[in-house]
Amino acid sequence: MPAERLQKIIAAAGIASRRKAEELITAGRVLVNGQPATELGTKADAEIDHIRVDGKLLHAPERFSYYVLNKPKGYVTTVSDPEHRPTVMDLVKGIKGRVYPVGRLDWASEGLLLLTNDGALANGLMKAASHVAKTYVVKVAGQPDEGKLDKLRKGISIAEKGGRRVRTAPAQIKLIKEGDNPWLEVIIIEGRNRQVRKMFEEVGHHVEKIRRVQYGPLSLDVPPGEFRSLTLEEVAKLKAAASGSKRPGSKPFKPLKNSDGSAGTAPAGPLGTRARKAK
Repeated sequence: MPAERLQKIIAAAGIASRRKAEELITAGRVLVNGQPATELGTKADAEIDHIRVDGKLLHAPERFSYYVLNKPKGYVTTVSDPEHRPTVMDLVKGIKGRVYPVGRLDWASEGLLLLTNDGALANGLMKAASHVAKTYVVKVAGQPDEGKLDKLRKGISIAEKGGRRVRTAPAQIKLIKEGDNPWLEVIIIEGRNRQVRKMFEEVGHHVEKIRRVQYGPLSLDVPPGEFRSLTLEEVAKLKAAASGSKRPGSKPFKPLKNSDGSAGTAPAGPLGTRARKAK
């Protein structure tokens, strides 16, 4: 953080107004690295310098960070793991500051994972009422017929931890690659534990592979194991999605398939120059 005038730092910390902070400085009640700072033009760096007002140490205002990670298979989505398995935090050790994952992708799942220290945004995105769409590409064992897919599109009862059963919200599902074990695109607006896997198990099909390729306005655009910072525009779009706000060009989620059976494919973004390899 660049050096700023002391009165601005004190005001930003919520200690006093900027005018009152000037009075504190000229009265000799502010110390910078143990030395009185009585000149109003004095500058400091809140992240590096020790600033005390009436003996109380000021803490730099928290700066929010936002990253998108392409999680590979074989990592758990936690900050730490009591079983000492690799976690997604092992992939982002090079970043400055502490962040944590928003929502979860299970050990065998891959794809887009958001990490941030912005608690308000994280809570907003994970609220069921926000209806933020999440897009997955899924490979299943066997060929589910249209009757089974329609059940999933309309919502289906799945078991949660403890045995309680809940009904999923309507989903968009379409075939994207035929085969004995086809690939499908699945768009849901919830984030229940292992939801997509459980949905297909309920209609008799095991999920062999699953990758999240879009989370709200974010598309997966970095290689497996790599991450990048979000742009200011992406952060603004995420905040709008979390609050339920509509932005120009945004499209509402349509739970049932279109008349032609399509559901709209998540755009695939090019690999950006901001991508960083996780160490």
